[in-house]
Amino acid sequence: MEKQESKVPKSRYVPTAEFYSQVIDSMEDYSIFTLDNELKVNSWNSGSTKLFQYEVEEIIGKPFDLIFTEEDKNNDTPNLEIAKALKEGKATDNRWHIRKDGSKFYAYGLVYPMANENGEPMGYVKILRDLTERKNSEKFAKDMEELSIHKESILFILSHDLRSPLTGIIGTAEYMKSNIEKMETAQAKEMLGLLHETAKDELNLLDYLVEWARIKYASEAFAPAMIVLSESVKKAVGILNEMAVSKNITINNEIGENITVFADAEMVFSVIQNLISNAITHIISGGVITLSAERKEDKIVVKIKDMGKGMTKEVQKKLFTPQITTLFNASKEDKNAGIELLLANGYVERNGGEIWVESIEGEGPSFYFTMPVKKNAGQDVR
Repeated sequence: MEKQESKVPKSRYVPTAEFYSQVIDSMEDYSIFTLDNELKVNSWNSGSTKLFQYEVEEIIGKPFDLIFTEEDKNNDTPNLEIAKALKEGKATDNRWHIRKDGSKFYAYGLVYPMANENGEPMGYVKILRDLTERKNSEKFAKDMEELSIHKESILFILSHDLRSPLTGIIGTAEYMKSNIEKMETAQAKEMLGLLHETAKDELNLLDYLVEWARIKYASEAFAPAMIVLSESVKKAVGILNEMAVSKNITINNEIGENITVFADAEMVFSVIQNLISNAITHIISGGVITLSAERKEDKIVVKIKDMGKGMTKEVQKKLFTPQITTLFNASKEDKNAGIELLLANGYVERNGGEIWVESIEGEGPSFYFTMPVKKNAGQDVR
């Protein structure tokens, strides 16, 4: 007689809520916590304690924006994140967060809305993972790349813009050394005057180069703070006014008194001074230079418009690179203008902004640069 299989169903283990809670709590590399419908923390795993430093009893019942930076809270980022999760089913982000001791870390995060079996909202679950180490390694790689480019740029200027004039100085000096006894006084004075002027020009160029090399990596040269933009503009216009008047050029300042930026005051002043000086150099007599500014999201966009002859796309591409000095070799003023634009670019980047130009041939160009309206989360203020 064949043995029949038992028809008694095999028992199956159904995981309990406590089991899932233990699994979640064991995931120490992830911060996993839940929020109620009022966005207050109502569960907190050990990974959250490890990452944020708050013990369970310290955080339960607290609003979840406690972990966000002041900037994100001011921008209503916590609520926007929740709104996106409700609309799209989840919200992802990479951002800086704040620990209990005030230190910051960079994390990848997810937020999911939760509902009960009847579809009624129960709150939210948030999952984060610390990416600070990866972020720092990416930043280090980027810094090394920028340092390499910066070094190559300096070598480019040294070889192209300093070497040729110095060769001329040496040649003139050797000629005078060999022929001084046969030269007339007037001729000797003329050649010495040329040597003197050329040497001064090269020293000025070298000073620009040293400053440009310093701005990216010298921490003592960088002191960002909240500043009134119009004060930097007035200072720059005051210094350049005589130069403008001598060419019958008018400078119109339309930047409001209430516009502020978070930046290094001396660097902002230098950017404005260099861009105005560049405009004066390339504008015809009787022209007008207009300065204006407007806020766009979290930055101020400054515009400097002049009535110059414009520029080609090729020139625009090289405008804020070391190659610009080879395009500006027609005169001493032009060469200095090229270095001034390099300095302006370096200062703007150091303050977390961007710089660019919009122009077509035959029409005056518009130079733009941006500055943050406040300190950014994670901003490097070395």
